Amino acid sequence: MKLTKAIALVASLVIAPIVSAATATDVSNESALKQKLTETLGVNVAQVQPSPVDSLYQVFTDRGVLYVTQDGSKLFHGNLYDLDQGMKNLTELALAAPRLEMLKPFEQDMLVYKAKDEKHVVTIFTDVDCGFCRKLHNQMQGYNDLGITIRYLAYPRAGIPSANADEMQAVWCAKDPLKAMTEAKTGGNVKSASCDIDIAKQFQLGQAFGVNGTPAIVLENGVMVPGYQPPADLLRTIESNL
Repeated sequence: MKLTKAIALVASLVIAPIVSAATATDVSNESALKQKLTETLGVNVAQVQPSPVDSLYQVFTDRGVLYVTQDGSKLFHGNLYDLDQGMKNLTELALAAPRLEMLKPFEQDMLVYKAKDEKHVVTIFTDVDCGFCRKLHNQMQGYNDLGITIRYLAYPRAGIPSANADEMQAVWCAKDPLKAMTEAKTGGNVKSASCDIDIAKQFQLGQAFGVNGTPAIVLENGVMVPGYQPPADLLRTIESNL
């Protein structure tokens, strides 16, 4: 399995932040494991760490977290849960800190709907044509009234390139992007425009995060919650993850 051009670009965007966010550990055969995984799977490996399970290493890659035996002979890709802590998703927690680092370079390009009395900030990968994205956007005042600031990044579900992506580019490049987003999500036509904002990079960041549908909500601690949640439910989700 070789990296596609798109995945290679994602790797170039996110591999350095993952390295800086991951905690350094002494894994004696780290170099050998990195080489084997890269040659076998075509992934870029940022770091290898001991996992919460004895005899398994936790491997940070441009395709998320992998788990590999210490001798490098066995591997699995999936979520690791803690049965003694209410099925806590340990894989999701491992990705949380790197996600926050990966978001930082994109903050200046986010469309921000700021709460007047801000208590929480969430980042949402959104699509202008997604029904639940539109439902969420229509309740923006409800989120803001609860002290939740919403920050948008683009995730055109039709991919790159596409008419869907072009429409989102027009929103981000509009004279008033916040107004243009509302127009787009209510079925209006946003005048085509171009600027330096790169929608493709936002989309590729979402892929690296594991987004497979919209809306995808990244909480303040880096945990990602898939799907629409009404204002009160989102507040409960945020508070339960503090």
